[in-house]
Amino acid sequence: MSDRGQAEGLPFHERAVTGVGLVAQGAALVAALFGAAGLFGWILGIDALRSVLPGVAGAMKPNTALALLALGVSLVIAARRPVTARMTTVARTAAALATLIGVLTIVEYVTQADLGFDQLLFHDDTVQVATGAPGRMAPNTAVALMLAGVASLCATTFRLPAWTSQIPGLAVLALGMLRLYGFAYEVPELERFGGYTAMALHTAIALVLVGLAAFLTRPDEGPAGLLMNAGTTGALGRRLFVTTLVAPLLLGWIVLAGEDIGLYETRLGTALLVCGHVTVFTAVIFTTLNVGRRIEVAHARAEWQVRQNELVQAFMDHTPAVMFIKDLDGRFLAVNTRFEESIGLPREQVLGRPDQDVLPPDVARQARAADLDMLERGTPVQRHEHLNLPAGPQDFLAALFPLNDPSGVPYAVCGVFVDITERVAAQREVQQANQRFLALLESGPDATLITDGDGTIVMANAQVEPLFGHAPAGLIGTKVDNLVPGPQRPRHNALLRRYLQLPDPQPTVVDKGLYGLHSDDAEFPVEASVSTLHAEQETLVFLTVRDITERKKAEAERAERYEQQRRIAYTLQHSLMGEPPLLPHLPSAHRYFASVQDPGVGGDWFDIIPLDKDRTGIVIGDVMGRGLDAAAVMGQLRAAAHALARTGVPPGQLMTGLDAFVSDLADQLVTCCYLVIDQGTREVTLCSAGHPPVIALNPEGPASRLQAPVSVPLGVNDSSGGEPYEQTTHRLPPGSTLALYTDGLVERPGTDIDVQIDVLAHTLDVTLKGAPASPEHLDHAAAQLIGTLLPDSAAHDDDVTLLLIGVPE
Repeated sequence: MSDRGQAEGLPFHERAVTGVGLVAQGAALVAALFGAAGLFGWILGIDALRSVLPGVAGAMKPNTALALLALGVSLVIAARRPVTARMTTVARTAAALATLIGVLTIVEYVTQADLGFDQLLFHDDTVQVATGAPGRMAPNTAVALMLAGVASLCATTFRLPAWTSQIPGLAVLALGMLRLYGFAYEVPELERFGGYTAMALHTAIALVLVGLAAFLTRPDEGPAGLLMNAGTTGALGRRLFVTTLVAPLLLGWIVLAGEDIGLYETRLGTALLVCGHVTVFTAVIFTTLNVGRRIEVAHARAEWQVRQNELVQAFMDHTPAVMFIKDLDGRFLAVNTRFEESIGLPREQVLGRPDQDVLPPDVARQARAADLDMLERGTPVQRHEHLNLPAGPQDFLAALFPLNDPSGVPYAVCGVFVDITERVAAQREVQQANQRFLALLESGPDATLITDGDGTIVMANAQVEPLFGHAPAGLIGTKVDNLVPGPQRPRHNALLRRYLQLPDPQPTVVDKGLYGLHSDDAEFPVEASVSTLHAEQETLVFLTVRDITERKKAEAERAERYEQQRRIAYTLQHSLMGEPPLLPHLPSAHRYFASVQDPGVGGDWFDIIPLDKDRTGIVIGDVMGRGLDAAAVMGQLRAAAHALARTGVPPGQLMTGLDAFVSDLADQLVTCCYLVIDQGTREVTLCSAGHPPVIALNPEGPASRLQAPVSVPLGVNDSSGGEPYEQTTHRLPPGSTLALYTDGLVERPGTDIDVQIDVLAHTLDVTLKGAPASPEHLDHAAAQLIGTLLPDSAAHDDDVTLLLIGVPE
């Protein structure tokens, strides 16, 4: 059944439940009147009220009449809706009284005791059976009253299931009907049990009414709900129930009546009774089959419709858009999951309710106005909607269209709302980004041109006008090379093509050989920053152009001043270090390169100092740092070392003296190596203050490091003393070569200095092995060492000093 059908069925169901409740109240009221009549019969002594057929059907006992009156009152209250707590208490009290009367009577029958309450109200003057007790009701009446009381108590306790009152009610109904069957068929065995008192006829009628009232008190629940539902099965059940109550009774009465008048004997009567039952039940079966067939067809149609509704609902639920269907009054007939998420309510709280009960007031008014406008137009409407929903403000692309019946008359409104909040936000972000980009473009201090891949200008900022003399709008659509002097255009176009052909062109700056052209044909040097942007299968080129006329002038002046200072510093460097003497008995060769980061000066130095006819002192040092300050310290140390060496002090003492000298200088650190060569004994005595090791080339062996203790650099020890400077002596074979150098020759970023020293020793060994230690060979070896260890001597960033000394044979 569709939602609409269910909504239309609800009022009928409510009316049916109300009608059954009135039937239950009526039956209970009539049962109460039977009990009241019996009580009045005892009070007034009227036999007609105590017994409908005196002497035949028995009399209603006072306790029975009181119990029936109490049960009638209790069930009348229980069948009412709604019922107050006070009335519920009255109903339960009356039901408890009837239950108590029935239970006590059953106890008397079971225990054969007289509890003394049978004639508590009235003295029983009716005719008794031989074994009956005065005033005591029949045992089947007692059982029926007890069951009826239990049923009434359960009916007024709503937390109990409905069947707890309905099943006892049916049992009471069966006991009453059993007595009526005995009367109708004149079967005394059904009127009483054994020799006990018989149930009065009007008592049986009242019990039938009480059982019916107890069964129908809660008609929309339990077994009664199955029987009283408004559907086809309920109608079929009611027909079968009435047939079951009436048909056997009539058939039995007819058969017995025929036997009484002698139409046939008992065996034939029994056969006729069976035949009648078969006939009735066959008719009932075919009636049931016909109804069942209609039910199956209706069920199949309902299943197909439900399946279609489920498919439609599944389609709606899996649609990312918000979907709903409303009737013409604005009540929701169907919504999807996205709708529930948007408003924060489950569909159970939405279906059947109008806009104003579901949506925020402003949104409800807006939605109703949109529905009415669409219905007035009669055609689908699509528009952008901004709604303030419980989940927050959202933007929707709304589509409204009518649902028409076969005659073309609209019966519902369908809406599909696509959430475009993120799209609107993205568009807003794009607009803001464009505005920020334009503001940034215009606020730049330099002229900015944006071209396509062919060099056509698509955008220009305001700064191009003072630079090139053209308005930005006038440049749009023109070639960018129009802003370049004619002779420069081929080079400009070639540079741009090569840049765009790079696999991954990176932003770059070009400032060499570029010129701009003013509208008055004036040429000026420019610097251009170039970058690319790939957008929508198109390559855009960003050109930021700056006039660098003043910079070029400043660079030329600075270069001139730098060259001037370099010449002065170079002259100063050579005047401080001087030229080492050329000794005929001690051949040598040297190389010196100052750092390219400073104006041609540094802190490296070396000196060859003749001490006497057999001894020569050689010193090499490196002042940490570069520039004029390091050169000035170097000059002082060279003079001090030369003076100390001329006194003939051994290398260790010379280092101690130089250390004291350096300690007096602020923040200076110097490495130094001093050795004394004795030509007569061919011994070398040396001392190293943190300097790289001396390399010795033995004519009969490979080049290797000359082992010597390495002390701390000069300037590390304080005035109170510190680490002593130790010296050592080695004997050298004739024809040996010594290589002294500074760390600028062997120290490179990312390399191991020990590996570089090994390269130096290997190169020295390869170059001079087997060659005499002559000045020519030493000079060739020095050039080879510099070429190997310093391949780009014009780009080194530290001072480099190399000194080769040959020990004569």
